Amino acid sequence: MQIFMMVLGGILILSGLSCMVTPLITVMELGYFLILLLLVYGIARIVRSVAASEYGMDFVFGILSVVLGIIIFAVPGLKAMTTGMLMYIMAGWFVVQGIVSISKALKMKKEGGSSMWIWGICSGVLCILMGLYSAVHPVVLALTMGLMVGFYFIVSGINMITMSAKSEG
Repeated sequence: MQIFMMVLGGILILSGLSCMVTPLITVMELGYFLILLLLVYGIARIVRSVAASEYGMDFVFGILSVVLGIIIFAVPGLKAMTTGMLMYIMAGWFVVQGIVSISKALKMKKEGGSSMWIWGICSGVLCILMGLYSAVHPVVLALTMGLMVGFYFIVSGINMITMSAKSEG
């Protein structure tokens, strides 16, 4: 399980670096990055929930992420429309993801004395800030989205790797 989560974290980090190196292409193809993000996080959350036999909001959010990713990928017109509306879709998704990440990190802090929970807080705060910013300034965000998505992917990948390393040891 931990190796699977570390591999997914590594994929997120590599995707983030790609976004940061080619931000214009990232903005033009953000629909595919959204699909990747939804599928990776959805699969990771489902696997983690099943392994822990916890079928709460994390599990539901994982299923919804995978289903939405598949729908956007399968319907060609929906991908074009999604790319156009992506700033607002991402705003809501980032805020919800940030809240979930912060609540999980706070739960981890209560359960043990490890300092690994701070990555969850950082990731959650970053998510919420990105969501609020994209809702207020969608045009400006379109110009910087490649860098922001890249940075978020990298932070989330690090978070996923450190969380899986913590659960291993």
